[in-house]
Amino acid sequence: MNVIIQSTLKTLQKSQVLLDNLSNMQLCDASVSPYYSSIGTHIRHILDFYDCIFSVNTENKVDLTARSRNKDVESDCGCAQEYLTLIIGRVSSISSDINEVVLVVDDLGLGKLEIPYTYGSLLAQANSHTIHHYAIINYIFDSLEIVINDAEFGYNPTTPKHVSAI
Repeated sequence: MNVIIQSTLKTLQKSQVLLDNLSNMQLCDASVSPYYSSIGTHIRHILDFYDCIFSVNTENKVDLTARSRNKDVESDCGCAQEYLTLIIGRVSSISSDINEVVLVVDDLGLGKLEIPYTYGSLLAQANSHTIHHYAIINYIFDSLEIVINDAEFGYNPTTPKHVSAI
């Protein structure tokens, strides 16, 4: 299995651990300032991003702006777990050449544009995007006093580790 796919699966597995340890109430709690987003909205957003990747059209385009936005995923851990299982299954079964070029439609702030990517670079972007949202979820955890036992959750692998002075 390709290293990009292995890394993506490792990152996505953290969502499973998170969903196994949250209640529906914690998943949809949007009380944390300044954005008032919930853990569930971030999980849904992460999974929608991957869902877009698997919606390659006949012109070999992936439209990252065409997200499904299933609101049930934001408030129901079971629904979120089903969506996660679907995405993990799809990532696990990738058989296409990750060096294949795909056109990615995205909006970087000035309207939609098409950007040539390789499938591998799109998966790498999705992985980094997921970690970025895990960092935001970590802030929500802290404010809601939710503790998960994963010292790497929300940290990019290149982030220097904090060394405490003894």
